Amino acid sequence: MRRFPVRHGKRMAPGWWWSATNGRLVHYGSGVMRAQVMLLDWDPSVVAIACRPVELAWSERGGGWVRHAPHLMARLADGRGLLADCAGHGDISPRLVCRAAVMEAAAAAVGWQYRVLRPPDPVLAANLRWLAGYRHPRYKGGKLARLAAAAFRRPRPLIEGVHELGDPIQVFPVVFHALWHGDLSAPLGVPLHERVTVTAVARGRGQG
Repeated sequence: MRRFPVRHGKRMAPGWWWSATNGRLVHYGSGVMRAQVMLLDWDPSVVAIACRPVELAWSERGGGWVRHAPHLMARLADGRGLLADCAGHGDISPRLVCRAAVMEAAAAAVGWQYRVLRPPDPVLAANLRWLAGYRHPRYKGGKLARLAAAAFRRPRPLIEGVHELGDPIQVFPVVFHALWHGDLSAPLGVPLHERVTVTAVARGRGQG
């Protein structure tokens, strides 16, 4: 609904995120938005993502008009929609607080949700940024992915399973792809390392 401006001299700029959920690029307006797009792309309950696809307008008591285009929209697996705005690290501005109340009521009226999204935990965000580098289907691995699921059927350190499967240069991308898509799991609230415990998931997002 609105373009994302380039502000010269500012440490924020629009860009494109290749979405594993959508299978195409999603335009975002800032690093804060990019982090939330990444989280939505990783969320198994999300089936589609868009930035600023809709704008709502309403009249104020004083007679003026307010127009607001929420930063993000997601379609959820249960069919509902999610509208969201991205907040920075500081307090939510009074302006957004007022708009959020209206957006929440409007979303609820059609059975959707509205949220103001806070920045994610830094460790989780760092882990997801790493795994996101392997989200593309080119890293899926075919037979090697099936062998990885078998190798991690019981919880074990990442490096042990990787060495059992073969050349780490070939195996790590497949394992990271499976971790992003939920076919393998690991505790992402702590920094990823070679001895992190990895476990196969019975049915992850990457399985059809």
